[in-house]
Amino acid sequence: MVRVRTVARAAAIGMALALTVGAAGAAPAAGPGALDGVWRMDGYGTVVTIASGKLTTYDTTRVSCLPGAVTAEQVGSPGPGGATRFGEGSVGSMTLTPEGRGHAVLAPDDAAGVRHLERLPALPQPCGKPAEEGPLAVFDRFWATFAENYPFFAAKGIDWRAARDRYRPLVTPTTTDARLQQILTDMIRPLNDAHTGLVHGGRTVYFGLRPGTRVPTPNLRARAADAVTHQLVAPARTFAQGKLVVGQLPHHIGYLRIDSFDGYVDGDDFQRQVAELDRALDALLTPGAAAGSDPLGGLVIDVRLNGGGSDALGLRIASRLTDRAYTAYRKVARNDPDDPVRFTRPQPIVVHPATAPRWTGPVALLTSGSSVSAAETFTQALMGRDPEVTRIGENTQGVFSDVMFRPLSKDWAVILPNEKYLDQDGRSFDGPGIPPRLRTPVFTEDDLSHGRDSALTLARRVLSRGN
Repeated sequence: MVRVRTVARAAAIGMALALTVGAAGAAPAAGPGALDGVWRMDGYGTVVTIASGKLTTYDTTRVSCLPGAVTAEQVGSPGPGGATRFGEGSVGSMTLTPEGRGHAVLAPDDAAGVRHLERLPALPQPCGKPAEEGPLAVFDRFWATFAENYPFFAAKGIDWRAARDRYRPLVTPTTTDARLQQILTDMIRPLNDAHTGLVHGGRTVYFGLRPGTRVPTPNLRARAADAVTHQLVAPARTFAQGKLVVGQLPHHIGYLRIDSFDGYVDGDDFQRQVAELDRALDALLTPGAAAGSDPLGGLVIDVRLNGGGSDALGLRIASRLTDRAYTAYRKVARNDPDDPVRFTRPQPIVVHPATAPRWTGPVALLTSGSSVSAAETFTQALMGRDPEVTRIGENTQGVFSDVMFRPLSKDWAVILPNEKYLDQDGRSFDGPGIPPRLRTPVFTEDDLSHGRDSALTLARRVLSRGN
């Protein structure tokens, strides 16, 4: 999922299936298995092949089929029901399970929900041919990738076919990379979508943002942290390489700052990230603080400068905040290249109570326009909690989908969303973001210059009413 700090890193995390890139040295399969063959994913424009323990992806449109950026190796032997782990080396990152005749389910560890696959008799013919290169081929794949996957053209007021008619005549076989970059950027800039981006030569050369978004610079983060520190009654504890901060406010109110839902440990082992998250949550929600002899007076969770990451980590935090199961949201993915309002069947994503100590009392959640992607799915996951979470601050950024990373050629790639996260009424918050219940400016220059945090002060006031 995309984080404001850099789209390229987010795409590496969320690309296509949230799979592992460039795996090597994993235990090979013993021989042809039930999963060997060719599979088409429902939605996502992705074809998956499995042979001799190796998983490979292809990115398809009506005009192209290119090798995907994702490969993975089988890890260990299949488990019950043929469930097979794939990943890098000895570390699995997803499970692929046969489901009835000609169907399978892919479950990435770090994503919410699963992807459904249907067996194909063979790899589509274009996938076996050398890909045409050149500016015109890149343009056509770029346009088709958005045309067949992007679900928000109508909501954004964009006529994508008109954009093609306007810009394609500007591209010729001799168009320079710099000129092509400008043309492609001009086409997607009006989307103002933080889950869109353009990559050239391995470098992110453009990513979108909602107008008025404040990008969290190191200076802003430092000043914001200082303003929070003034209100803590004791030094905060940091976890997850500084991405998680645990502290205590007056009236025994707990404080949890989440600056990211990724990067908690070095490397790509998701289970190690989970373990580090649990370590921070255990420090905050001790048996006594959660429901024992010294319970919290409330809990403030701060995601105001959070660029996103793994939805699964957000769901894990939500599981420590409830004593009953409830639906966080329903995911759908666009699955018709010709019809932008056709989606996969809604997939309920459920928050299940954790077995570890939980806090089921009052919670205030601080958000801003710099709460992006997984920070927003986490916010949405708390909307069904009982008692209700009090959201304070500003609207979130307005991007929720897993991110698709789609190569267009050897040197070009594009980043885009294809999913919606729906609430119980079938509503998506893409675009405007999730609004707060109590609106107040976040990290204004006046506040920061005086070491104040008005949103945090308001959260304390709201929670203190019950003390």
